[in-house]
Amino acid sequence: MLLMPKMDWQWKYNDAYGVLSVSLGSEMEFLTPYKMKTLIPDALMELEFDMEHAKFYIEFLDLISKSLHITGALQVQLALNATAAHFLLKPQMPKSWFFSTSSMCVFSELGKVFQLSCQGGKAQVLVVDTSVQASLVMLLEKELQLSDSKSLGQFECIKVMHDRLHPIMLNRQIVAA
Repeated sequence: MLLMPKMDWQWKYNDAYGVLSVSLGSEMEFLTPYKMKTLIPDALMELEFDMEHAKFYIEFLDLISKSLHITGALQVQLALNATAAHFLLKPQMPKSWFFSTSSMCVFSELGKVFQLSCQGGKAQVLVVDTSVQASLVMLLEKELQLSDSKSLGQFECIKVMHDRLHPIMLNRQIVAA
């Protein structure tokens, strides 16, 4: 069974590790990859994991359970990181210049997986927030080298324009009748 939100869950900044965490009761704490400089001011103090957070978390779990074939533990990890990113990261301007333009028009929506392509290679990303022209995406790979001096680590987020999102191409075999 997947980890479901409880009344005693709380967001807090973990000074020892220098990242945002979620206290999942008295004996368990989940560490996100999000450092102080990326967080809104409210995220630096204890903050309730409220109903809006719980609703997003549960809906996101449902979305990724249908689209990604991964373990329950990884689903929970993605959903907690996505919830943190959606509500507690500072707003970002798109940083699309790192990525090549897609030749296909895509429809971006929450929980959808796309591919980004840059000089450092290709990587799969998961949409955690979307607007009319851009999406905040979370890196699913271990790391993506964006430039000679900048890289993105697993579960870190970057905002990109929709024209940089490449669809995941499935190998489909067409059979004529």
